[in-house]
Amino acid sequence: MDRLNRTIDVAIIGGGAAGLWLLDRLHSAGYSVALFESGTLGGNQTLAAQGMIHGGMKYALDGSARTDAEAVAAMPGVWRECLSGRGPVDLRGCDVLSDRLHLWSSGALPTRLATLLAGRLLQGASRRIDSQQGPGVFQHPGFRGALVELSDFVLDPASLVRLLAQRHRERLFAIDWRHAALQVREGRAQLQLPDLRLDPGCLVLAAGGGNAGLLRQLGQATPAMQTRPLAQVLVRSRTTPALFGHCVGTRPSPRLTVSTHLRADGDYVWYLGGDLATKGVAMTDPELLQLARAELSATLPWVDLGDAEWRVVRVDRAEPAQASGGKPDGAYLGRAGDIHNALVAWPTKLTLCPQLGDALIETLATTTGQAPSAAADYPDISSLGRPEIGQPPWETAFQ
Repeated sequence: MDRLNRTIDVAIIGGGAAGLWLLDRLHSAGYSVALFESGTLGGNQTLAAQGMIHGGMKYALDGSARTDAEAVAAMPGVWRECLSGRGPVDLRGCDVLSDRLHLWSSGALPTRLATLLAGRLLQGASRRIDSQQGPGVFQHPGFRGALVELSDFVLDPASLVRLLAQRHRERLFAIDWRHAALQVREGRAQLQLPDLRLDPGCLVLAAGGGNAGLLRQLGQATPAMQTRPLAQVLVRSRTTPALFGHCVGTRPSPRLTVSTHLRADGDYVWYLGGDLATKGVAMTDPELLQLARAELSATLPWVDLGDAEWRVVRVDRAEPAQASGGKPDGAYLGRAGDIHNALVAWPTKLTLCPQLGDALIETLATTTGQAPSAAADYPDISSLGRPEIGQPPWETAFQ
């Protein structure tokens, strides 16, 4: 077996947005790097995301400058730099679904939110507008509420996955865990493949919900993982108007979050999240769909959805365990138990991928001592094949 040992600077396991982002950052920094995916690229959390790149507004609807709001405040600017080709990852060619997000309220804005908008936290990042300045759905005479435009935006998660996958196709490998395994030798993680043993300078676990199983393979119990489930609703119609935003109510989180996605067959789909998606976890699908109809009737009563088809999509958000069980403040990167060369990564949310990328580059430079080598003896593992790109739920749920 000795002659079949191969080295590489970094091996990444997990082909969602986090893994693909890290792959691009590491390759650009000169590291020899390969990514391994056992399913489809983007196949779980990434392609089920609404694609909202936000600066924390929806986490500060109670009028306070919370830690989690501050952690993401700079992210829209970083992503926009990437979309222009000037950021840490070149995302020119990635599809932007909407250049703005909107907050709306059925009546006057809650006092707490009006106070926040007047403060310094969101200075330059939001503005009050009248209905005629907003999206077409709010230019209807039936809309009598308040409207706020945010500088946040929405990109197409599937486009993001395709772009990065095409750029790094030769660095992407399908892995079948029936014929592969993680092993620990002298305190270091190695990847046993059918024809060789890969000894990475650093192993990065970026498999979302799959990280727990990968840690078990390594015999490690930390970091612990938690999942926070969502039950989101898809509304399919050819006449659905474009809408990207949050409806605010009495709670310090959006009553309803809506994004709009175009299917390959030309139909439009509203993807509903917010409080609706968290309440729906404890409901049956019929109960949740009944609630979704009621919420849309209450918040957008003039929109005719009589011809719509409705579906429920259940998603588990995987992230580092929190004592409170709540949402982590930022992206997470930490050592896998007592393994010297293994790190565990969770971005927590799509918008924090740049934060995770920065953390990994810094960690490799200052903690693990792994320097880029762009090794000439990059292992030939092409026999593993390439993973396919997954499909978002608005394409699959109505089949």
